[in-house]
This record gives sequence, structure tokens and C-alpha cells, in this order.
Amino acid sequence: MKSISVIAVEGICEVKAGMDLAQVIIRAAEADGITFKENDILVVAQKIVSKAEGRFVNLREVVPTPEAYRLAEKSGKPPALCQLIINESVSLIRVAPNVIIAETRCGCVCANAGIDRSNTGQKDDWVLLLPENPDQSAKRIAEGIKGYLGFDVAVIINDTQGRPFRRGAVGTAIGVFGINPLKSYVGLVDRYGRVLH
Repeated sequence: MKSISVIAVEGICEVKAGMDLAQVIIRAAEADGITFKENDILVVAQKIVSKAEGRFVNLREVVPTPEAYRLAEKSGKPPALCQLIINESVSLIRVAPNVIIAETRCGCVCANAGIDRSNTGQKDDWVLLLPENPDQSAKRIAEGIKGYLGFDVAVIINDTQGRPFRRGAVGTAIGVFGINPLKSYVGLVDRYGRVLH
């Protein structure tokens, strides 16, 4: 019988720049009585990864370009935030009043290039950027855990993202290590004999 168990690791401390996330996660798991096993899949919130990597930016220190001022005029968002969105994006997909949908450098399509003010632990002028390379972040955490525990775990970096024209939000994998995130069914046959393309 196939089964899956989802176990939350509670009690993660307030993460600060430079902290060893593998150690933070292991300590919190141990405090919760959770024992990792080889080939477990660990899902880590993007927020603590960005915090550990020091991806904080003070909006007061951002110097907007003319392009950022134009984007601010179209969107109604602050010019400094618009500058960061431009910096973190390869493409702006949609711009409307109070809406900027962008494709980030790591390939995510999301509001404000994933830049967030919530739960940063900083003052109002501070924002938190996505990890520069979420796959590399996942690899560092997995290798750190292997260094402490002596066996492999897979790591998924998860971000909460909205869905266009829908209510609510979903967890989205933005970085992975130790697990193949995609499975191709191209060329296989469905139960009715149709070849999948």
C-alpha cells in the first residue's frame, strides 16, 4: 500500500541572516520528538531560507530608476519596490493598478517578483527577496543535514503564491534537491490506449 505522512516541525526559532538552517531544522525536529530517516523529503518555507541568506532590503536605500518611476505610475506601487521588482525579474508579465506579475530570475511567475513584507521581523521599510538560487539553497540544506545526520534527505523550498482569478493561495515548490520534481508521461499510454503527448 502506498502512503504518505506529513509531519510539521514546529518551534523553528526566529531565523536571522547567516544561521545554519540545517542545524536550526534538526534542533527544532529533535525538540518535537521527530527523527529524520534516510530519503525523507523535507519541505522548507522560503521565508526562513531568504532570512538565513540575508535577502533583506531596506526600501529607503533603494534608488529608483526612471523605469521604476514609470512602473510605479502604472501600478500605484512605491517606486523603490518597483525598482526591486525590476531587479529581481526577467520579465514583467502583467501590470495594472496595484498588480505586478513578474517572472523571476529563478523562473517563478508571481506577484511582485516574490518580494514580501510579511513576517520579515523587520520594520515597515524592509522587504524580503526570494532566494537567489532556490535549487542551490535546497542543496545546501540537504548537504548540511547529511553532514549532521550522515544520510540523504531531499529538500523542497516552498513558497506560498496566489493563483490568478482564484481565491486563496497554494504552496509552490520553487527549489528542489534530491528529488526529481517532474515526471514526464510523454509517449506513455493511458488506460484507454491513447498515447500521451
